[in-house]
Amino acid sequence: MRLLPAAILLSCAALAGCSTVKLNPAPVVSRTATPVGSAMQPGAAASTASAPGAAASAPLPAGYYRVQRGDTLRSIARSHGQSWQQLAAMNQLSNPNIIEVGQVLRVSPTAAPLAGASGAAVASPAAAPSAPQAVALAPAGSAARQAAPAPAPASSARPEPAAAATPRPSPAPAPAPSGPATPAPGAHAVAGGLSWSWPAQGRVVQGYNGGSSKGLDIAGKAGEPVRAAAAGKVVYAGNELRGFGNLVIVKHNAEYISVYAHNQKLLVHEGEEVRRGQTIALMGSTDASRVELHFEVRLRGKPIDPTQVLPPR
Repeated sequence: MRLLPAAILLSCAALAGCSTVKLNPAPVVSRTATPVGSAMQPGAAASTASAPGAAASAPLPAGYYRVQRGDTLRSIARSHGQSWQQLAAMNQLSNPNIIEVGQVLRVSPTAAPLAGASGAAVASPAAAPSAPQAVALAPAGSAARQAAPAPAPASSARPEPAAAATPRPSPAPAPAPSGPATPAPGAHAVAGGLSWSWPAQGRVVQGYNGGSSKGLDIAGKAGEPVRAAAAGKVVYAGNELRGFGNLVIVKHNAEYISVYAHNQKLLVHEGEEVRRGQTIALMGSTDASRVELHFEVRLRGKPIDPTQVLPPR
């Protein structure tokens, strides 16, 4: 899909990413030179250029993100609950349209500066991907929920759970989806200083595994309510991120954001404050092969198992 020095204060409109500036996707470029817009020290540039394969595959610490093909500064910022203005300032980018595949960006104001980078953007040599990547809400150093080279829905590539392969014995012609049902909307749990509740009613048909699935898929019926899992502010409401359909991203505090994908209809706007349990969208199947809610929770920009914060089923 993807904070800010103390000297720079931006408005709520900037936080929501509201701007008329058009940001171009990251180009595929030669990695023999340091990208324009990086603030790398000469020593650091030499060290990364000497071992391009290791730099491209090395895991990144929390608070950093490696640019993928098709990314823009705006899409990266929205994926991490920030605005593109904040990322441009944090990484000392004089031109926000110039980011390159493999470039490493700082996406959290609390992230420690990388060695030799002075807290700014770090260039990391990397070969261009062999196939187009989905614009990702993916964490630094991990693969996104990738779309196939053909423009098929990204979520259709996610494997079904093993339980789905075995039909449930039932006289009904169409068995109900497998997996435990979510608890009643009133149930809640406290985690990270926030009160959390399940975002939708239905059965969990795909769990979190940290690889092909960065969250939970909850099956349901078209038009059923999708609710904010915790109180916060809407930082994205749209359909510009390929593979997620009609998408809502809510920032809850400096550490947590939540993601709600494949909706039929969005009922909130960027910059809007929402409370826990408020209906923010209607369940649908945009960019998905079935009616479902794809739900993610991110802690400091990295996906975690949502069941760590949600009430038990």
